[in-house]
Amino acid sequence: MATIYTHKSENVRKTYVLFLFFLTLVISAGWAFSRLYGTSSILVVAVMLSSILSIVSYWYSDRIVLMMAHAIPVEEKDYTELFHIVENLSITAGLPMPKLYLIEEEAPNAFATGRNPEHAVVAVTRGLLGRLNKAELEGVIAHELSHIGNRDMAIATMVVILVGFLSLLSDMFMRSMWFRAFSGGDDDDRQSGEPLFILGIAFAILAPLAATLMQLAISRKREFLADASGALLTRYPEGLASALQKISSNSIPLTVANTTTAHLWVSDPYENKDEAKTPWIHKMFMTHPPVEERIAVLKNMAM
Repeated sequence: MATIYTHKSENVRKTYVLFLFFLTLVISAGWAFSRLYGTSSILVVAVMLSSILSIVSYWYSDRIVLMMAHAIPVEEKDYTELFHIVENLSITAGLPMPKLYLIEEEAPNAFATGRNPEHAVVAVTRGLLGRLNKAELEGVIAHELSHIGNRDMAIATMVVILVGFLSLLSDMFMRSMWFRAFSGGDDDDRQSGEPLFILGIAFAILAPLAATLMQLAISRKREFLADASGALLTRYPEGLASALQKISSNSIPLTVANTTTAHLWVSDPYENKDEAKTPWIHKMFMTHPPVEERIAVLKNMAM
């Protein structure tokens, strides 16, 4: 039977794989730059940047994500019921009490972040607290605690930093490509711009593909597992099912969400929104199962 610890070891291994993959990709890009520009200093800089970003992504990505979401810490005296729910479920799950943050958004949603259970954070929107009843709120919190127990959020928060850095590298490469290819140099310069043009396009394609591989670590199956593990904690699958129904039917946009952080939220912030406003890149890299499927699975658990 699944527990909140069932996939912890697997996720820890995937974290190390992500580190290795990221380091290899950035160092390879640095090597390509150094060959194209005829200087080894670029490779040295790439190695240094990849090392620094790997450390930052592990130790500080949770803080960066909280800043991106404009989340603020809350005190127990102001949100007594929320604190009691989180405390009781944490005890049941055998997890340390995570820190709680509030996001001043009317759209109901939530996410968990942090590098391990001892440094975990659960952030909820004001809309979530205002629209869900106690059983529904317990279902959402249990889902997020399951991510914490399974170490899902360690990978998820790393993705935010690493994918962003890969996108930055791709943009830098493309700009340098156009500058070198069309700067109006002599014939040799223009000829050297042709392979640079090809390599630039290849790298621009590679960066999104690398992002896809990272985001696959936050798979649809993992969301199903967090739903199931959360239902085991509350012993009331209908609570989370009802919460997901309310969250997905909400029409208020979650303004702090973006394509990079969409996979962190308990419910896809773009799902069931206007098709024309959904970012095309998000359509390609959706990491949440359709909410109808999640609700159906939870209702079957209740039978």
